[in-house]
Amino acid sequence: MKEQARFWRHPAVPETDLLKARYVTHRFSRHVHDGYAIGLIVSGVEEFDYRGTLHRAGAGELVLVNPDAVHTGQAGVPGGWAYRMLYPSIDALSGIAAELGAPSGTPHFPRQVVRDDQVAALLARAHEAAERGDALAASTLSRTLFGRLVARHAAPRPVTVLPAEGRRAVRAALDLLHESLVDPPTLEELAGAVGARPFALLRAFKAATGLPPHAYLTSLRVRQARSLLQAGVRPAQVAAEVGFTDQAHLNRHFKRIVGVPPAAYQRAAGTYKTDDSPGA
Repeated sequence: MKEQARFWRHPAVPETDLLKARYVTHRFSRHVHDGYAIGLIVSGVEEFDYRGTLHRAGAGELVLVNPDAVHTGQAGVPGGWAYRMLYPSIDALSGIAAELGAPSGTPHFPRQVVRDDQVAALLARAHEAAERGDALAASTLSRTLFGRLVARHAAPRPVTVLPAEGRRAVRAALDLLHESLVDPPTLEELAGAVGARPFALLRAFKAATGLPPHAYLTSLRVRQARSLLQAGVRPAQVAAEVGFTDQAHLNRHFKRIVGVPPAAYQRAAGTYKTDDSPGA
C-alpha cells in the first residue's frame, strides 16, 4: 500500500504541529521530541520502543509520548498503520493543565498506549476540524482534548536521580553539543572538556537523555533544522548550518525523525520558496 504523510500547522491550534499519515515500510529512528506526541491509531498497528519497552498500539488506541522521551516507530503488522498525530509544546499543555488547576509542573503520561474511546473521538474530531480549516471547531475541540487528556491520564512527572557529579557533567556536555552542531567533538574530547571519563560520561548521558551523545546530536540537529525551515531557510542551506554533510543527509535523518521530508515540512509552515519566489 502507498505511504502518505501530511504535516501542517493551523493557527487555531497554537504551538502544535499536526500529522496525518499512513506508513508501511517507514521506520522512525530513535529520537526525542521537545514537546509531546499525542496520536490516535486509525487503522493497523504501530509498534514502538519507548525508553527500552516495546509497545503496540492498534486501531482506536491512543499513543502518548512525553517530551524528551526516547522512542521509535514502525509497522506492527504487514499492512502498516495509519494515524492522526498532534505535537503540542510543553508550554501549550502546561498552560492548559494550570488553567484546570492541575498540580504545578510539566504534565506526564505514565502509560504510552491508552484505550479511551471518548478522548479518541475528541482527538479525531479536533484533528479533522484543523484539516478542513474550521478554526472555531479546531480551537475548541483541541483545547477540550488536551484538557481531558491531562485530567484523565496525566500524573506528576517522575524525577530522574543522578549523582551530582553525573548531572554536572551531562549539563556541561549538553551545552557543548548545542554549541557544536557543525563541528562536534569526539566522545573523548567531550569527556575531557567536562572533566569526566568517557565511559562514565556515556553512562550518565544515556541515563539522563535516553540517547548516546551522537544520537542526541542528530536529534538536536533535526530540531534546529525545523526552526530554520520554519524561518524560510532553504533546505540545502539548512543542512550546512546544522552540520549535515549535504541535503540528502538532512533529508534522510529529518524524515526518520519527523516523518516527512524537509521540503514538505517547510511547505506546511508556509515558508517554502521556489527558485523564482520573491526574495529567493
